[in-house]
Amino acid sequence: MRYFIIELDAAVEAHLDWTRRVMRCAVLQASPGDDVLSSQAHQLCRFGHWIGLQRPRFEKLSVLKTRQLEAAHQAMHDAIRALCTNILDGKPGGGADLEVFEQSQSELIGLLAWFKTQFLAEAMCNDPLTGLPLRYGIEDEFIQAQKAVRREQTQLYVAMIDVDHFKDVNDQYGHAVGDKALQHLTRSLSNALRPNEPLFRFGGEEFLLMMQCPSPEAATIAAKRIVEQVRNSPMPLDHFAEPIRMTITLGLTLVQNGELLDEVVERADRALYAGKNSGRDRFVMLNG
Repeated sequence: MRYFIIELDAAVEAHLDWTRRVMRCAVLQASPGDDVLSSQAHQLCRFGHWIGLQRPRFEKLSVLKTRQLEAAHQAMHDAIRALCTNILDGKPGGGADLEVFEQSQSELIGLLAWFKTQFLAEAMCNDPLTGLPLRYGIEDEFIQAQKAVRREQTQLYVAMIDVDHFKDVNDQYGHAVGDKALQHLTRSLSNALRPNEPLFRFGGEEFLLMMQCPSPEAATIAAKRIVEQVRNSPMPLDHFAEPIRMTITLGLTLVQNGELLDEVVERADRALYAGKNSGRDRFVMLNG
């Protein structure tokens, strides 16, 4: 996310450079360049190109505001093209075009400020190493999941997941490899999950998972699949080293009607430690 914000600032700076060229056209009657005068100028400028590439990330926050951003950007380019064309033809610039430019630029700056605030807020809620959401949003997700299972007449399960003997990985390979191992583990876990199963980094090498299942049997099958996915997905190192093999212990519990998240997590934690005490690399289900 940090690099994305840097790219956003760089794209905005590129647009400020574009406005300087426009100013030289207005004052010195010098051509601002074919890219400014093109009917596709809003797509040719660096800012427009970058926005096009990053559209999915913007739309994830707000489809409406993304469309407004693109519309303001194009309106600004269209107005400037009209102004510069008149100036280069020896005609005065149109007051209406100038007004459109000023309004659209103001709207663009306001929308960019909104998006930057949202991106920064999102960065604070997501783990920079794994990309997973952190525990700050778990309460809201838990409430939404409870509503979903009531609506769909299924069951909600919460799982606490801990990497077995992860300290050994850090001690043997160093923390840089340990970080890569956590990233690899996150991918392995995600590959075993369905889209409606949110996964959080709960802290250290511990993760929290919410699953919607039609029955206890389906929940145990899902838990077994997750444990096996990690066990069967070692992290490759270089050609001369054995891959790092990791396993997890998973504590699973059924969420009862009206239960608070803290109660559920405490019970899932007890299931997790029961799994660790019985040999690790397994799952244990504990219901209230």
